[in-house]
Amino acid sequence: MGVGHGHGHSAARAADRRRLRWVLVVTGTVLVVEVVGAWITGSLALLADAGHMATDAGAVVLALGASYVAARPGGARSTFGYHRVEVMAALVNAVVLLGVCGYLAWAGVARLSDPPDVDGAGLVGFAVVGLLANAASLALLRGGDRSSLNLRGAINEVLADLVGSVLAIAAGVAIWVADWQHADPVASLVIAAMILPRAVLLIRDAGRVLLEIAPAELDLDDVVHHLTHAPGVVGVHDLHAWTITSGMISLSAHVTVRDEILEEQGVGAVLDALGDCVATHFDVRHTTFQVEPLSHQEHEDLGEMH
Repeated sequence: MGVGHGHGHSAARAADRRRLRWVLVVTGTVLVVEVVGAWITGSLALLADAGHMATDAGAVVLALGASYVAARPGGARSTFGYHRVEVMAALVNAVVLLGVCGYLAWAGVARLSDPPDVDGAGLVGFAVVGLLANAASLALLRGGDRSSLNLRGAINEVLADLVGSVLAIAAGVAIWVADWQHADPVASLVIAAMILPRAVLLIRDAGRVLLEIAPAELDLDDVVHHLTHAPGVVGVHDLHAWTITSGMISLSAHVTVRDEILEEQGVGAVLDALGDCVATHFDVRHTTFQVEPLSHQEHEDLGEMH
């Protein structure tokens, strides 16, 4: 990985941490306001939003902690550093979101048959406070590194809170104006339905990184095509591409080169050409190439994959 690339990633992390700290302050404040509001109004929608604000605060704490750990230098055995901690934090946040969805669905269905009386005007007032705070938090986070799964997890949490506040306001208006008490559990069910796909997508993306599946934006056939057009290259095999953490792609490959090119240009020049090729066409700078003379091709033993 190039030095500039590493410094850029560290600077982005530091900026994201500043945003997350501000969001934590805002979220904690609104959480207290909404818990009080849910107790005063008796609203499940507001309690659901407050409960999700609690998981949101936990998610931000987790994202902050993961960002600090990921910034630590690697040790003798942690040769890739601790970057994957951010991806694991994103996965935990997504699983928590699924738990919130389950609770909201269960409580919402239970209240549909016998909805309690909810203070519509009070619900609207407290939900507006939540809406303004969530909008401010979302504006802060959207200025960060959008490729980071860790930050995406926090953004998804805040965005779900924002939607929850909007639905809570709508439910409050329906109760306040039309005395439709079913609006409260219905809003809770809609909140759950809107959170679910975002949680599933975040789990999918984190799982791809942890399983070291090749990044979706990287066409491996295209990589092979470009590498085989480098001077003297006659074949590419044992190609691997994976994501260390969001925005940090690694690639390794065995590259067979004609003997006369190696003798004429040297291994260093061939490696420079291969690295420049992948960096220019695919913006991948963390690469490892094993250059093999064509005459050695019959002697290679890659072993058996287990």
